Amino acid sequence: MALTFIAKDPNTDGANCPTVWVDQEKQEFVIQGWKADDATTAECLTTGPIPDSETVLRLPVRMAAALKEAIDVAEGTRVR
Repeated sequence: MALTFIAKDPNTDGANCPTVWVDQEKQEFVIQGWKADDATTAECLTTGPIPDSETVLRLPVRMAAALKEAIDVAEGTRVR
């Protein structure tokens, strides 16, 4: 697996912060974010169960540009 690094949260010190990658081989986004609190998880559960193999995480809106870039990389519309 070779991940393409996209960006870290621009408002952090660069360590232990939300981060976005793309796995072009598997065509998947890989996202490191903050664990959702119990209230957020409970609200998410109102739309259906969360399997043990999945989790709810949070990213700040300021990372929208990184997510857009990750989409472009995954779709092959942006070459790094």
